[in-house]
Amino acid sequence: MVHRIYTVSDASGTTAERVVKSALVQFDAENVEVIRIGDIRTKEQVSWVIAEAAKNKGIIVHTLVSEELRHLMVTEGRMMDVTTIDIMGPLLVRLSEMFALKPKGIPGGMTPFDRGYLERIEAIDYTVRHDDGKNPHELYQAEIVLVGVSRTSKTPLSFYLAYRGWKVANIPIVLGVEPPRELFELPKHRVVGLMIKPQRLAELRQARVERLGTPPQGYADLDYIHQELAYAYEIFDRRRDWPLVDVSLKPIEEAASEILSLLGKTLHRPEISE
Repeated sequence: MVHRIYTVSDASGTTAERVVKSALVQFDAENVEVIRIGDIRTKEQVSWVIAEAAKNKGIIVHTLVSEELRHLMVTEGRMMDVTTIDIMGPLLVRLSEMFALKPKGIPGGMTPFDRGYLERIEAIDYTVRHDDGKNPHELYQAEIVLVGVSRTSKTPLSFYLAYRGWKVANIPIVLGVEPPRELFELPKHRVVGLMIKPQRLAELRQARVERLGTPPQGYADLDYIHQELAYAYEIFDRRRDWPLVDVSLKPIEEAASEILSLLGKTLHRPEISE
């Protein structure tokens, strides 16, 4: 199997490519293809890149300066189940806060290899490798672990927090499947359970079914969803020191802020936000 990573930019694409290749040095991974795509300036081009990544089961790492195109990359990426990693966006947001100015949105290159930036990349890398229950034997390395049933925004929240320097893992709850034992061995102030109202979850899943086709049996069925959520509460009841966050109608930013507050953490990891 070939693992494809698309490095996408509104300029040459060399910055995203360098970041990816720097991260790949940490792995003895085989059959990895890094595909550089530059001069992405329109919504149609973004949609095309996402479709290509979806078709080839790849991920996208991008340095788009346009807020509109970055937002489109995130939203369409979610719709197509394509992981998108925004390298430029968090830096622009932080600089905008520092200078109290809006970015000009002019495409161009940058060389982001200072200590804080590389630590952010390390956090993003950890989160990619621990998305959707992967590598549970390394859960002890996570600074934040999100737990919930399918479509409770585990992955978008994980990457939103990773962009801010936190190493995040997420664990899916599947009806009748025992979560990894490593999850229950973590200290408190590390894990948050994600909950959602049944009707809202049914709506989200039905929308996904319409986009992607046949799901597992019962996936969007309200009775099945009630059983899933009851099972999730059984899991959470084993560790009553885990706080719960209802993500039913919360935007990602609000849910992330609540998670960090409950865990006693700040929006930006201190050594990265300086």
